[in-house]
Amino acid sequence: MTKDHDSGYKLLFSHPEMVRDLLTGFVQGEWLNNADFSTLTRVNGSYVTQSDKLAQRHDDLVWKIRINDRWLYVYLLLEFQSSTDPLMALRMMVYVGLLYQDLAKRKEFAADGKLPPVLPIVLYNGAPRWTAPVLMEELVTRPPAGLESYVPRCRYLLLDEGQYGADVLNPLHNLVAALFRLETQRGLDDVRNVVDALIEWLTEEDQRSLRRAFAIWIKRLLRTQLPDADIDGINELQEVRSMLSENIKSWFDEYKDKGRLEGLLEGRQEGRQEGRQEGRQEGRQEGRQEGEVLGIQKGEVQGLQKGEALALQRLLSKRFGVIPSSITDQIATASVEQIEAWIDSAIDAHQLTDVFGAV
Repeated sequence: MTKDHDSGYKLLFSHPEMVRDLLTGFVQGEWLNNADFSTLTRVNGSYVTQSDKLAQRHDDLVWKIRINDRWLYVYLLLEFQSSTDPLMALRMMVYVGLLYQDLAKRKEFAADGKLPPVLPIVLYNGAPRWTAPVLMEELVTRPPAGLESYVPRCRYLLLDEGQYGADVLNPLHNLVAALFRLETQRGLDDVRNVVDALIEWLTEEDQRSLRRAFAIWIKRLLRTQLPDADIDGINELQEVRSMLSENIKSWFDEYKDKGRLEGLLEGRQEGRQEGRQEGRQEGRQEGRQEGEVLGIQKGEVQGLQKGEALALQRLLSKRFGVIPSSITDQIATASVEQIEAWIDSAIDAHQLTDVFGAV
């Protein structure tokens, strides 16, 4: 993930509404019934150890929330590596230790004089599923008999975005679920649906900053899918929705026209070669000329079909990801008229079956 993506996540989870929905939607426990979410407060998470070997922790987010008569600290680590960190349990133990050290230094003890509880959460959005241990003791080799109780114990809560399917995310009226849906979306139509939901949910004036944070993050997401689109001036969710509604069909048409042209040129070239070959076999100038003309005409027809097929496949890939071979086989043998009908259907379809039926 790029630094832009990382900073976009940090900006989003700097809003209490996001932390609230993260806890209520993806963390379990009876304690949630006694949580006062109006007390969610961002804590300064910049602290260092006495050793200069460890870097200052600016990247992670620390929040505290009131549970009955005590505070709970939530240590949120945003993990954007492309692969699992096998030593995450050790890292988290160190980071929580740093937090406790800082709390003790500032004398932020509970009413009984002890340190407050901390909930360590790792939010991971990599493609491969997380496989590292969530328990620190699993990283330590088995000690000699009688020393088991001295093995350090620390557990973190793993939230692996990729493990949540559409059946879990789509029904949730939850900002973090919307973020996860954007991460796992399969095309611009999915993005538009999530944007519509966010606009419906975030209507209050004091949510303006969060709306803008989502818009900035979505804009960065769109840059990866539409590198040629002019989206620099978009900074609000309403602007994102308008941009998608007004331009999504024209972008698809652009891809379609580009595919038609490439296919037509390719077909013409193949037609010329075929015509020349037929003409040479006739061995006469007349045959060569006639064969080339017929070949070009045939090539233009073939080129149009190839161009339409290429345009449709690009459109489907943009919207739905990897296309099954059964569908590409249908496209390869379909008429130009049939392909154009599929293109028109694909622009507004929600899934492949809306275009081709059961596949």
